[in-house]
Amino acid sequence: MSALLKGLSGCRQCATLFRLGRDVEAALTMVDVFDEVQALVLRAPADVQQGWTCLLTQMLACQERQDWLGLADYLEYELIELLESVPA
Repeated sequence: MSALLKGLSGCRQCATLFRLGRDVEAALTMVDVFDEVQALVLRAPADVQQGWTCLLTQMLACQERQDWLGLADYLEYELIELLESVPA
């Protein structure tokens, strides 16, 4: 499985866990997802890296507020959109 597909799958899985109220398990999964995303984004253009930084800030703010549904939405929609913009 490519790194991109693994990242996309991880985003969806993590979002599902947050939506099911399994926030502890989801938070642990999120750490792995963020590591994978960081590795992909490091070789991406500057605009993608800047988008990742902005998105990460928003997701961490959701986590701090314990807004699990908002965080799930960022993971499943915004982050996947960003990852799909990373050149192969």
